[in-house]
Amino acid sequence: MLSTILTAFTVGEIRKKLAFTAMVLALYRLGSYLPVPGIDVQAVKSIQDSFSGSSILGFLNLFSGGGLSRFAIFTLGIMPYITASIILQLLTVVVPSLEKLSKEGEVGQQRITQYTRYLTVGLAFAQAIGYVFLFRSLTASAGQPVIVDFSAARVFMIVVSLTAGCVLIMWMGELITQRGIGNGISLMIFASIVAGLPNGVQAWATSSDAVFKVMFPFVALAVIAAIVFVQEGQRRIPIQYAKRVIGRRMSGGGQTYLPLRVNMAGVIPVIFAASIMAFPPTVGQLLNNEIGRSFAAFFSPNGWAYIVGESIFIILFTYFYTAVTFNPVDQAENLKKYGGFIPGVRPGRPTAEFLDRVLARLTFPGAMYLAAVAALPTILFNQTSANFYFGGTSLLIVVGVALDTMKQLEAQLMMRNYEGFLK
Repeated sequence: MLSTILTAFTVGEIRKKLAFTAMVLALYRLGSYLPVPGIDVQAVKSIQDSFSGSSILGFLNLFSGGGLSRFAIFTLGIMPYITASIILQLLTVVVPSLEKLSKEGEVGQQRITQYTRYLTVGLAFAQAIGYVFLFRSLTASAGQPVIVDFSAARVFMIVVSLTAGCVLIMWMGELITQRGIGNGISLMIFASIVAGLPNGVQAWATSSDAVFKVMFPFVALAVIAAIVFVQEGQRRIPIQYAKRVIGRRMSGGGQTYLPLRVNMAGVIPVIFAASIMAFPPTVGQLLNNEIGRSFAAFFSPNGWAYIVGESIFIILFTYFYTAVTFNPVDQAENLKKYGGFIPGVRPGRPTAEFLDRVLARLTFPGAMYLAAVAALPTILFNQTSANFYFGGTSLLIVVGVALDTMKQLEAQLMMRNYEGFLK
């Protein structure tokens, strides 16, 4: 594997893509340390303990790469873009005009992407206003005003700065996808979580709970092994191509297979579910009253309401995203068009029904696996007294994104006749 990595760096084009990806991620991490204008940096430092641990603020701070606890330019992170993507994908199924756009190929997808960007700006602006009032409410904890001279002009400047930071992150993620290696948005979430890994390891090493210290390495290794095992699992559907006579020549024929992965949705359902489940406690935290705090505590990332809700959303989004990415009817039509068929299954509608039935049987264990991996480590950690949040959701995203990025790098190597990572 090490020799393969070294070989990848000898390819000039791949080396440039890797360097570009690393540079953009470094700039993204730099932005999480630059405070927005108009705040008291010392006051923000005095309340950073409020954004640690297993509270909802600690959870949001983890996904922003620590930018929330520093009230940085990249405080909002990439979550507004993810929320906008969820809304647009759901509307695509409901609104006929958007469904028509989604079927118009690359031009239609560009229009939907543009709508997603507009919606991201609106959501980021609204969320930025909420965060401004959240930090204002933490003045008592800081002992001094976090926002200096709380006026309309100052608030507007901070909100515009946070919104611009979110738009910049969105643009950087799209640049990575176009010119780098891997999915830019997923890699930014990956970088945000990995940035908190040293603190998580320190929390584990300094924990006074002996059970947690012994259990965590085994749970982490088991989760990683389960993710790799299921992510690489696939059902291979045999495909037979008939021979055709074109002019005086006979072409076609032969056998191949159609690979259907057990988890075709990847880690996207986990990211979507985490984004949605972070919304209710965030609203409760922003209300800053007794009812709001109780609501936020009820949907705490370590609470049962959050775990159950996240598991349900993961299962739903797994089915939804699988249906979006793989259409059995279109696949059956393509096979019929090029003279392919599944042995024992008639071409056309019977093939589509067969693929749909197989896909449904594969998606169910894939969805249950995602929900279990996201929930079980958190449930196990809840049985200890450790104040720690680097649970199943974070591990699942980190390992899943790493595998997907590795596969894309392998594809780049295979295009240039080099041996890939996966044997």
